Amino acid sequence: MRKKPLQPRSETDWAALDAMRDEEIDFPEIPEADEHFFKTATLRLPQPKASVCLRVDREVLEWFKAQGKGYQTRMNAVLKAYKEAHQDT
Repeated sequence: MRKKPLQPRSETDWAALDAMRDEEIDFPEIPEADEHFFKTATLRLPQPKASVCLRVDREVLEWFKAQGKGYQTRMNAVLKAYKEAHQDT
């Protein structure tokens, strides 16, 4: 059994895109980023994460660590999903 799910295979021809010149790119639906765009644009940065000391069962921590790099991000995602699922209760 695989530990990580397989990523969906991309059908994009990345080599062809890398070889494409800027002039060849067709983007009719994308509005031009003109001077007005940049004057009225709003920079939105993500909120920084809070650093906390959290006590969890050793077996829980070991399981998340065994999943590999990014275990703290995954723990945060689980907690966030729980919060969202119970937000209205």
